[in-house]
Amino acid sequence: MRAAVLGSPVAHSLSPVLHTAAYAAMGLDDWSYGRYECDEEGLAPFLKELDETWAGLSLTMPLKRRALDLADRVGDLARRVGGANTLVRVDGGWHAHNTDVEGVATALAEAGIGSPREAVILGAGATAASALAALLRLGLTSAVTVLARDTSRTGEVTAAAERLGHPVRVAPLTEIGAHLDVDLVVSSLPSGAADRHADLLAASRADLFDVVYSPWPTAAASAVAERGGRVVGGFPMLLHQAVAQVRLMTGIADVPVAAMRAAGEAELDRRAGADAT
Repeated sequence: MRAAVLGSPVAHSLSPVLHTAAYAAMGLDDWSYGRYECDEEGLAPFLKELDETWAGLSLTMPLKRRALDLADRVGDLARRVGGANTLVRVDGGWHAHNTDVEGVATALAEAGIGSPREAVILGAGATAASALAALLRLGLTSAVTVLARDTSRTGEVTAAAERLGHPVRVAPLTEIGAHLDVDLVVSSLPSGAADRHADLLAASRADLFDVVYSPWPTAAASAVAERGGRVVGGFPMLLHQAVAQVRLMTGIADVPVAAMRAAGEAELDRRAGADAT
């Protein structure tokens, strides 16, 4: 059986390491996991070329919303969030799932941030919508503010919030200082984008979940950690969404989380060493 990660760019993806480690620990010697560069226009023809040996696909940007249009069935969570990071072969068709929500929720709970009362989300993309769904899964009931670099491009996350039954407020990211009296800041921004706000984050009382996993720690994460705040990086999220994907693609409930974590951490250490030289 075969599986792979698709996206653009995708060369940096840690998914092949995580999934391959799972297969090895599970004794799935006839399973393989690849990596393919693919943009939105290329997804449909790519799917048409796959035969029945393909069990599933992991999807990174910019494919998460396109997958909803191409799937034969869409899971309720993926529909409400507005994005799917997983396609699983079911009865010859493709079933779209969102495991990012499980990844965020499990990563936060694992770090002891299992029931934040108030939160603000930095960024307004697909990951921001998944983060909101994860916070709601953890029991958040208070209002959430989404801080965006361009507030005119927040339509998708606000639509997702409406579908999730928890409308959000939107404000410019430049006003971040007025919105940090919260328990948790979730940064769904690209690598380095939150670092310019490190001083403000350090001066707040908020814990931080930063979706960046490499390079790690980010300046924002270091600033929060140095004043005693709890910090969660992107690797635990990536790990746990991959665990859910392996479970969906293989149909096996007992997935070797420890083996996947060890393989991912080893690869990140290898990359950090390579960058240092």
